Parts: sequence; structure tokens; C-alpha cells
Amino acid sequence: MNNTQNLIRTMFSSAGKLTLFVFISIILLLAVRYITAPEIAKAERENLLNTFSEVLPKLYYDNDPLKNTKQITDPAYLKLLGSSQPVTFYRATKNQKPSGAIFTTIAPNGYSGNIYILIGVFPDGRLSGVRIIKHAETPGLGDKVEINKSNWVLEFDGRNLRDDNDPRWAVKKDGGDFDQFTGATITPRAVVGAIRNALIVVNDLGERLYE
Repeated sequence: MNNTQNLIRTMFSSAGKLTLFVFISIILLLAVRYITAPEIAKAERENLLNTFSEVLPKLYYDNDPLKNTKQITDPAYLKLLGSSQPVTFYRATKNQKPSGAIFTTIAPNGYSGNIYILIGVFPDGRLSGVRIIKHAETPGLGDKVEINKSNWVLEFDGRNLRDDNDPRWAVKKDGGDFDQFTGATITPRAVVGAIRNALIVVNDLGERLYE
């Protein structure tokens, strides 16, 4: 009987110690998270703003675009933007006047799947910049859409979409203005098409984008 009681005491003691250890570990983890969360959030915010500045240089705005947003939920627009979820437009202003917008669009027809694109536009619909932020295209071929691999995305700077130039929004192989890569036409074709669709949304929204 004593052996059984001792065993039960030992089991309860071990369980208690383990519970206390787990409890203390959780408290410590929560404390570390509480202490570091503001710094992590600050770093993430700065990183996002730095990315924004690549497509819309900071000289064009004096506000915080992260605090001036508009969500697009119209299914027709979302289809053009390649998204099944609401898309956030980050709006830039200078001297309290609209100076541009930044948003993401998706090319769903890349060679290896979705290509995620960050776009900056001026209020008149001209592109201020384009960057590829995520993709799975073939290294050495399709990955030339990245700014650190080639200057191809710079071809979009300053362009807009109008009725008279719409047919030119294609790669040269398809009769358009944009270069394609040797051995990799699918990727640039997908990106050009996605940006064209995004500009359709921008043109259609017009001034409502900044209301």
C-alpha cells in the first residue's frame, strides 16, 4: 500500500512540476512576444513602406499610405486583379491632394503559377512603377521579371492604358510593345496582361479611387 501511495505522490508531483514548467514557459513566451511585438511591427511597416517607395517614390507623397486606404470588393474588379479576396489600395497624397496609389495584382497564368505584382499609379492613370514581389518562375528565364535580374519591369514606367494604345499592351511576339525573354514568353505575357487588367480597374475607378 505504501508503495502505491508513494507512486501516486511521485506521479502527482511530476505532473505538477511539468504543469508549472509549461505555465512558466508560456508566460515567458508571451512576455517576449509582448516586448518584441512593437519592434517587429515597426520593422514590418518600414519594410512595406520601403517596398512602396520602389513603385511610388517618397518624393511624391507626404502622408502615410498605410493609414489612407480603400478596399476594392467589386467581383468584376477582383477578377481583373486576379484575386478572390478584397484588394487594398494604399493612397498617397501631397499637400492633402491625391498623388498616387499603390496596390497588388496577380497574374494567374504564369509559367509556374501565380505572379504577384506591386503597382504604383499616378492620379492620371500613368504607371509610376512596377515590381514583381512573388513568383515561382524558372530561374534564368522567367525570373527576369525581377528588378534584380533585369530592367524589364522598367518598361512600364510612365505608361498608361488608353483606347488608342490598348492593342499595344502585349509582348512583341503578339504584336505589342513589350519585350519578351528568349525561351520564356509565357511569363512576360502574363505580367503584361495582368498590368493591363489592373489599369482597366484604375481607369474605371477614376477619381472614386481617391474619395
